[in-house]
Amino acid sequence: MQTTKETAQIAELTKKEMLDLLFLKARTHHGWLDRPVPDEILQQAYDLSRMGPTSANDNPLRLVFIKSTEAKNRLKPCLSPGNVDQTMSAPVTAIIAYDMEFYEHLSRLFPHTDAKSWYVGKPDAIFITAFRNGTLQGAYYMLACRALGLDIGPMSGFDNDAVDTEFLANTPYKSNWLCNIGYGDPSKLHPRGPRFDFNEIAKII
Repeated sequence: MQTTKETAQIAELTKKEMLDLLFLKARTHHGWLDRPVPDEILQQAYDLSRMGPTSANDNPLRLVFIKSTEAKNRLKPCLSPGNVDQTMSAPVTAIIAYDMEFYEHLSRLFPHTDAKSWYVGKPDAIFITAFRNGTLQGAYYMLACRALGLDIGPMSGFDNDAVDTEFLANTPYKSNWLCNIGYGDPSKLHPRGPRFDFNEIAKII
């Protein structure tokens, strides 16, 4: 039978392993192993990420997963030259997008009040809410991928308008960033870049 101390040690080990998985040992990958990502894991990652908070539960995140050769060939002309190789070799590339008509779903997602009226006819409020909360949810999604053992490579080197035209036409969705997803090749990692210390960027008042 485990002692209280042993139980605490196991819990702490589990916590450390999760912190390593999500942050401390996790890296942004640019090279990928030739190993497919099952659709089920992409869905599991979404099912986790959707539980993160958004304003009035508005959930503006929209996702398009590019896996097939045909879809990759459509994406390729939209990419900056430096992002072509890493994206073409990734098992999956997600278009992290946000819905500019998210408020149409608030009667279902936030039924406590008429939240839709906060946005109808208010383009500035629509944009900042969709963009901010879609970005939050996109970050949740990337962390959920890591939690499930996947690696990620988010990037902004692409033509948003071209991606929107090619993949999001006839929808109210707008691309935010792209994220390559798969199992990273550790042999292609560069040394980790420095980060600011807490006292350089924060103060408690």
